[in-house]
Amino acid sequence: MSSFSIVPTEDELQAIDRDLRFHSVCNPHPKVLSPTQVEHFNARGFVAPLSIYSVAEIKAIRSYFDQLLAQVVAAGGDSYSISSAHLKYGPVYDILTEPRIVAIVSDLLGDEVIAWGSHFFCKMPGDGKAVAWHQDASYWPLSPSKAVTVWLAIDDADRENACMKFIAGSHHFGHLTYRPSSSEDHNVLSQTIEKAEQYGEVVWDELHAGQVSVHSDLLLHGSEANTSTRRRCGLTLRYCSADVRAAMRWNEKGVFVQGQDRTGHWWNNPRPKG
Repeated sequence: MSSFSIVPTEDELQAIDRDLRFHSVCNPHPKVLSPTQVEHFNARGFVAPLSIYSVAEIKAIRSYFDQLLAQVVAAGGDSYSISSAHLKYGPVYDILTEPRIVAIVSDLLGDEVIAWGSHFFCKMPGDGKAVAWHQDASYWPLSPSKAVTVWLAIDDADRENACMKFIAGSHHFGHLTYRPSSSEDHNVLSQTIEKAEQYGEVVWDELHAGQVSVHSDLLLHGSEANTSTRRRCGLTLRYCSADVRAAMRWNEKGVFVQGQDRTGHWWNNPRPKG
């Protein structure tokens, strides 16, 4: 298992030759999604909601996260600190490799799929921090842009407690210009895309606990600050097709979840014992 932690700087990302164009899914016979859902992903950039875990299953996952969060906070972290969690925690690895999730992702990315990312985004009650409009691909040293994010609702996520929101169809505009976030933005992330609404319709990604949404790495998305008295926790799971190349050793985060990487570029990390 790799023990590194690399957050690319702006200059490092700009120096990487990346193909940041949306590559439409061509899959006339999906195994789990319907052809209509695949077309919706192509046209709108996301598919949601998709039910994965039962009430009992997600309750167990939530209980595990509650314990993990308490440990992380006690060690000096916060509710956004649990990143690349599949490299450290066996139960998160199990979620990342869950066959019901992988089957959906494979309908969109093909028969050879790498899982490489897992990050809890947990907005505590009255958190006060927003996630500004952004594209996932902006942050990642990956090319070509054949990657998706699966957002698993650990808690119920709705407009009241700051669920995610999308700009439908914005992935067709390619990589968009952004500005660095300032302290006045109270932004969880470091980038902000201004006037995002010009690129399409705002769609609220309301999910019950145990459901997921799947969105393109080029789709504009974000979330408001959680001003409610309810927590809103989600686990982001990142996947790409095996032909994607990763710079800055990000290939060391990989796990084969469908097929194989025939080039040997991606690592295939085992399940951690933790």
